[in-house]
Amino acid sequence: MRDRLQDMSLGQAFRFSLLALLVVCCSSRPPLPPEAIALNDEGIGFLARGDLETADTRFRLALEYNPHFVEALVNLGLVELERGNFTRAKQLLERARRINEHVAQPHHGLGVLAERVGDAASAADHYRAALEVDPGFAPARLNLARLLFDANQLYHAKEEFTKLTQVAPDIAEAHAGLAETLIRLGRRTEAERIVAAEAPRFPDSTELSVLQARSELRQGQADRAVQRLSALTGRSDADAALAFSWLAVAELTRHRPAHAIGAAKRALALDRDSQVARHALNAALRELGASSAPAGDSPAR
Repeated sequence: MRDRLQDMSLGQAFRFSLLALLVVCCSSRPPLPPEAIALNDEGIGFLARGDLETADTRFRLALEYNPHFVEALVNLGLVELERGNFTRAKQLLERARRINEHVAQPHHGLGVLAERVGDAASAADHYRAALEVDPGFAPARLNLARLLFDANQLYHAKEEFTKLTQVAPDIAEAHAGLAETLIRLGRRTEAERIVAAEAPRFPDSTELSVLQARSELRQGQADRAVQRLSALTGRSDADAALAFSWLAVAELTRHRPAHAIGAAKRALALDRDSQVARHALNAALRELGASSAPAGDSPAR
């Protein structure tokens, strides 16, 4: 059981911020008044920080300078998406695409929207459309690779992650995604080589740090893995959930099921869908001679 847990790799392990990647990477610049560009750039900052009201105002002001400002329309659509106004978001994104279908951002925005409503197939089509326009548009390639990974289309996912490492070598998720896919393909030596090379370049990447810890577990260095994972548990909720999940696995490896249960419950309190934490919890309970926790139990208890 511990070996299987150590080798588990999940799409959930990669908490890609679709919104953040999109707003950071939007860079189409039609001939526009400098005031419109400045307002849009300010709006992007507010949107990334979650200040939707201020972002909304900035984007609307930018559009007053030019109603055909595609990037501002896309970003305004993202504001509505974050508010949960999916119909209005779709209207804005489709309007941006009609104005200029030869830029990647509207296609990508529609892909993000499709994912939010649970239509992965349509999302993949939109991401591919964005890449047909601009093969170097990193957010679309990252999201497409992740969807392929989640669908267990591993060879196609590997191809997309490999391309991403070439067009966007400074995105940590590109290298983490490639390594994770190689692990799933049984090519652990290649994966560990990537992690060893790239983790020092991205010290703030939880995904790469967790992959380092998993390598240490496979090498019998459980104490070192626990130390590394424990240092990650104070980060954002998604990062902490990932770290706690694998910390539970590490504690199982150290034959400390009570500690594994504590870590797994902390992970599930942050992310009820963490399969790594769920398997680790059940394995630890079995090791203690207790019954496994029902799926409906509150993980925070």
